[in-house]
Amino acid sequence: MRATVVSLVTPHLLRVVDLANEVEKGVNVDWHVRNAVAKTMGELGEQFNAPVLVASYVEGLENVAAQAPKARVEYVRVLQAAADEARRLRRD
Repeated sequence: MRATVVSLVTPHLLRVVDLANEVEKGVNVDWHVRNAVAKTMGELGEQFNAPVLVASYVEGLENVAAQAPKARVEYVRVLQAAADEARRLRRD
């Protein structure tokens, strides 16, 4: 079976979404989010199509944050922070 951009990026997005859900339960997830994003950027950066994968990951995080209900303030904050961290790591 051939890996696609979606199949490579989706598990990484879901990991951050799960962490964002935890913040609404009062869990401090900031370190975990930064760690998850850093690991993801490292893993995706090793692939032959790294620029496409990384761009898809950042876009996915931004889209999930944009589509989240605005009442879920902490959830959205975590997703936006993850997108910001991914963009920062992409430039480094």
